[in-house]
Amino acid sequence: MEPTRAKLPSEAIELYNLFIHGVISRRAFMEGVQRFAIGGLAATTIIEALMPNYALGQQVSKTDDRIKTTSETVPSPQGNGSIKGYLVRPVSADTRAETVVKLPGILVVHENRGLNPHIEDIARRLALANFMAFAPDGLTSLGGFPGDDYKGGQLFRKVDGKKMGEDFVASAMWLKSRADCTGKIGAIGFCYGGSISNILAVRLGADLAAAVPFYGATPAQEDIPKIKAAILAAAWPAYDLALKAANIPHEGYIYPGAVHGFNCDATPERYNKAAADLAWQRTIDWFNKYVRV
Repeated sequence: MEPTRAKLPSEAIELYNLFIHGVISRRAFMEGVQRFAIGGLAATTIIEALMPNYALGQQVSKTDDRIKTTSETVPSPQGNGSIKGYLVRPVSADTRAETVVKLPGILVVHENRGLNPHIEDIARRLALANFMAFAPDGLTSLGGFPGDDYKGGQLFRKVDGKKMGEDFVASAMWLKSRADCTGKIGAIGFCYGGSISNILAVRLGADLAAAVPFYGATPAQEDIPKIKAAILAAAWPAYDLALKAANIPHEGYIYPGAVHGFNCDATPERYNKAAADLAWQRTIDWFNKYVRV
């Protein structure tokens, strides 16, 4: 039986969100944590509780014999020249001799700190749902995810944002054109990745079948009519109205009691299992409906 963990105040969780998104410095974060060292909890205990634990949050092992993973490099002439990524397919699709089994593709876009183990795990989960998933690393031009979210966030701010965006466009089109893809693709993203998912919906038009942005910025109002993908998102009123006006298939949900990052089981203090499980089932259902041929 797991020991009962003390519940951290919501303000401490928000402080972590500000820190990990670069709004406040490491020093400001550490000083802020000191204010929440209450109820017998030491500051180091609070920090440990807030920081990601990727082993704890892993749902599908890297060595799971139901999947096949490879590292791929995608040309990106309009971006940073090339971008590396993590490609995952279910082994069940690659065991038929002399037959290429085509699967719908899902592009998985990370948060503002690079391709960390949690996002790789998301790709593996999608493979077990019988999709081929590709998770590019936007930090490729600076050596890739450095193994630490804070350092990844620092590197992230050094990459040309416009070029990084082009890297994800190139990744999506590369995935779509693969011989083992059906030619139908979707995109899912978290925070920064949610914003990129929306941008891809605008940029790719009919080349993107569906997008599931988790807590990311919405497109400019004037760009929304360019979207052809079916959108599953949190129901921001303005986005909802604009999608409706443009006659774009969409659904939106707000998850009561869920905070930013609620889907990330690697950060237990933010993770909301009930909301995450429901959101994930809706995600798979959405991709099955709009991306699967």
